[in-house]
Amino acid sequence: MSEEILINVTPQETRVAVVENGVLQEINIERARSRGMVGNIYKGRVNRVLPGMEAAFVDIGLERAAFLHVSDIDLKPEEKETGIEPGPRLIHELLRPGQELIVQVIKDPLGSKGARLTTEITIPSRYLVYVPNGRNIGVSSRIEDEKERNRLKSLLDELAGPPEERDGGFILRTAAEGVGADLLAHDLAFLKRLWQNICERMRSSTSVGLLHEDLPLALRTLRDVVGSRVEKVRIDSRETYHRAVQFAQEMVPEIIPLIEHYSGERPLFDLYNIEDEIQRALEKRVPLKSGGYIIIDQTEAMTTVDVNTGAFVGHRTLEETIFKTNLEAAQAIARQLRLRNLGGIIIIDFIDMVEPEHRRQVLDTLSKALEKDHAKTKVCEVSSLGLVEMTRKRTRESLEHVLCEPCPTCGGRGMVKTAETVCYEIFREILREARQYKYNAKQMLVIAAPTVIDRLHEEDSISLAELQEFTGIPVRLQYEVLYPPEQYDIVLM
Repeated sequence: MSEEILINVTPQETRVAVVENGVLQEINIERARSRGMVGNIYKGRVNRVLPGMEAAFVDIGLERAAFLHVSDIDLKPEEKETGIEPGPRLIHELLRPGQELIVQVIKDPLGSKGARLTTEITIPSRYLVYVPNGRNIGVSSRIEDEKERNRLKSLLDELAGPPEERDGGFILRTAAEGVGADLLAHDLAFLKRLWQNICERMRSSTSVGLLHEDLPLALRTLRDVVGSRVEKVRIDSRETYHRAVQFAQEMVPEIIPLIEHYSGERPLFDLYNIEDEIQRALEKRVPLKSGGYIIIDQTEAMTTVDVNTGAFVGHRTLEETIFKTNLEAAQAIARQLRLRNLGGIIIIDFIDMVEPEHRRQVLDTLSKALEKDHAKTKVCEVSSLGLVEMTRKRTRESLEHVLCEPCPTCGGRGMVKTAETVCYEIFREILREARQYKYNAKQMLVIAAPTVIDRLHEEDSISLAELQEFTGIPVRLQYEVLYPPEQYDIVLM
């Protein structure tokens, strides 16, 4: 499986697309006016401690106070080394109002919620993650070869020194697979220098605020996403291309041959049909090649996915048709979750299968397809209701929330009232007005959207005539093309 990374840059935003065998798998958007904060490190001051929630609100210099839960307060290195599980940790014993501390954003502000924080600081480089409050060395679970895991751990043990003398712990990232001691040593030295600078800023700063900002999206992609499967990184901005090459020379020189500047007249994303794919990723319905389809509903509490056979009738038995549709849907769902960046609780309603072996294969297909996802996922067994429950780690807004806002017509419900419903509302409002102003009104003017006025002229014309006769007040109708379907006005004349 070969991957290409496309980076489209304008003064207003940067967009990064991950394309696998010509198919868009992931899209990440960072806008100049609202850059994400995940990974940023701040000097914070505790505003309020909430014992009932075992949490605290922390001022980090943003419009809304950030949220720090007791579970995100890091243990001291000596506490970690005991190996003993700590008892219940109470927030009021750990924090007090006015206390200053170094915190890191682990979740961007979402909706009305402030950013979520942790005191367990982690600073990534290309091959390592530095954990200042630790002393241990870990290896990414995605490096599966035990021999390679042991080799890397031994190398880093030697570079970092004895545990008791270390001033921080390290995690070997997936990208470290196969690299030598010199590259690891370079990263280790860089991370230690960076942490010393952050601590110095913390000591010299007199107010809360940003101490360290993570890299912009284009450079973050080179650090975190470009791996052995990536064949090419195409950037359509000359300035960003030069910055990317300079960054690669300092941090990841082995990827320099992959980076190229795209200077074609046709927009880069148009070459790969990315714009159309983004539009499709905003729709609820996702067609499957077989003729089936899935429906994706994103709500504040969770995301639900419903699988349907649609026009697919199969060639053998009903069970075989259902099984094939579910298999295809499992792969499509994994791609859509990554493409739309859907996180939190996800409930998948596959079509009911009788055969236990079919259920197992569908679950296996889903789990395998999710392995490519950079976000952490967890898939549960099929429930008694035939639903698959899963979670996907959410750190930033979904694609829909980045690109869209609630519909001003329906108020975000996703539905609008029919013309028939609005007509009946108008009838009730005419009756109210007539009872209140019966002797003062000579005529009523109804102003509404064309679809509503057309219905009053046609299907509901008899009902309107009867209403005029009942109230004794003539009613005149007027189009207003700028009115949304649910808006209308009744004017007494």
